[in-house]
Formats: sequence, structure tokens, C-alpha cells
Amino acid sequence: MALFMISVAAELAGMHPQTLRLYERRGLVRPQRTAKNTRRYSQHDVERLMRIQQLTELGLNLAGVERVLAMEEQLRVLAAEVQRLQAQLQEAAVELRREIERVERSHRFELVPVSHTQIVPLGRRRRRA
Repeated sequence: MALFMISVAAELAGMHPQTLRLYERRGLVRPQRTAKNTRRYSQHDVERLMRIQQLTELGLNLAGVERVLAMEEQLRVLAAEVQRLQAQLQEAAVELRREIERVERSHRFELVPVSHTQIVPLGRRRRRA
């Protein structure tokens, strides 16, 4: 995982180092820190900075950027949850098919198909008065 000093990260993102400090104060980016408290930006941090820049160029203020980034993160979390649930659903469907086949095999000789035309009611008939 590549780590960049603030000057390199700022250059890669196309912004001033002071802007990165501002974004960190606002909580928009959280660079790692060395033992001597020097900021170290990852490639993910640089990509996030570029996304922030895109949003501000669209006219969003930092509060709007925060909200959009939060919604994008929520969307990623929910998409992962949907994938997980779809996988569970597929597993359950396979298991259900197996169980149906097992039950059908166990009753193969006990059940006889009957068409609807062969069904005759066996109850008492009420007489009309």
C-alpha cells in the first residue's frame, strides 16, 4: 500500500496541501499518521480527494460533499448487503429444490397423479326442499 506525504498527495489530487489539511479537519479524509505525527496519504485517500474535488467543481459546498460521500458509502454498504442476501437466497433455493426432490423421490410410489376430471365428491348431498 503506497503512502504519500502531504505534498505528493496534494500534487496527485491537483490541490494545495492546505486544502488537504482543511479536508482533514472537516473529516472528509483521514490520512494515516507516522510515529512523529506526519500525515501519510494512501492511494484510496488520493482518490477520495479527487472525488471531493469533482463534487466541489459541480458546485457543492463542503457540507454537501460530506453528505454525498456519506450517501455513497451507505450505497456501497447496502449494495454489499444486497449481494450477500442474494447469495443466501440462491443457496436457500438450491436447498429447497434438493429437499423437494428428496420428498418427491420418497413418495414416488405412494402418490398417483389424478386429473381433475376424475375427482368425484363423496359427501352427502342436500335435498332441495
